[in-house]
Amino acid sequence: MTAPRKKTWRALHGIVLLDKARGISSNHALQQVRRLFQAEKAGHTGSLDPLATGLLPVCFGKATRVSGLLLDADKSYSVCARLGQRTDTADADGEVIEERPVPTLDLAQVEAVVGRFVGEVDQVPPMYSALKHKGQRLYALARKGIEVERPARRVRFDWITVDRLEGCELCLSLRCSKGAYVRTLIEDIGEALGCGAHVTMLRRTGLGPFMDHPRMYTFEELKMLAEEGQDALDRVILPTDSALTGYPAISLDADSTFHIRHGHPVFVAHAPPEGWFRIYGADGLFLGLGEVLDDGRVAPRRLLAAF
Repeated sequence: MTAPRKKTWRALHGIVLLDKARGISSNHALQQVRRLFQAEKAGHTGSLDPLATGLLPVCFGKATRVSGLLLDADKSYSVCARLGQRTDTADADGEVIEERPVPTLDLAQVEAVVGRFVGEVDQVPPMYSALKHKGQRLYALARKGIEVERPARRVRFDWITVDRLEGCELCLSLRCSKGAYVRTLIEDIGEALGCGAHVTMLRRTGLGPFMDHPRMYTFEELKMLAEEGQDALDRVILPTDSALTGYPAISLDADSTFHIRHGHPVFVAHAPPEGWFRIYGADGLFLGLGEVLDDGRVAPRRLLAAF
């Protein structure tokens, strides 16, 4: 009897923009993609609820070292809500806990209410969230019927537009800061309208540098590419520095490249006066992220290329 063939894992580096399907966890989606690409190491850049679809950047190899920076990035969403009903999870996956009549609303009224939430607002995180209370995830406590006090957090909504208002359905598009909960926003808008609301559809449409209609791939599309061959599949992998376009870039000469790659600070002409930036070697290779020291030298902070 022939022994089962051992799977070969590959040392891939870069980012795939996954269009996550509804009904699966972000970790499940990540593992599907990792197995398809046979990547040795993979991580994602912030969970989406199982109900949510849309942009989930999957980072391979050295790109996982910059995934944390994307966690702090702004995000954009499309969301639809059912007015007149509240659920225990604030979305359609939960149980209805309250029903109220929906008042007669026109577009101008709703836009006025929605406009109150643009800018910086204080949000109380939902119990069904991954935040921790005394070492335990809030959603784990919520599933046991335990509710704890959660301090409000200051978050930001850059803009919110009303895309549709029809009967009990309200659909919005928005852009927000890290830490903002769209489910909480919908609940708060529902309360402000006097009828309550919960999320029925949520789709992440952008994140950080991948904000303007990024090309995403469903898992089904990736499987079709895999059937064409590994080269066809690998062509969708974006370079690691595609996630860092918000940082200025500097290029080094050969001597400075040598020292930076060995972890030594160097003086670089025309370097930014402060902050973090992308570093490229004399051959154009992306080396990682650096920072200007008080004495003006450039120090490596997160090197991604081996010497």
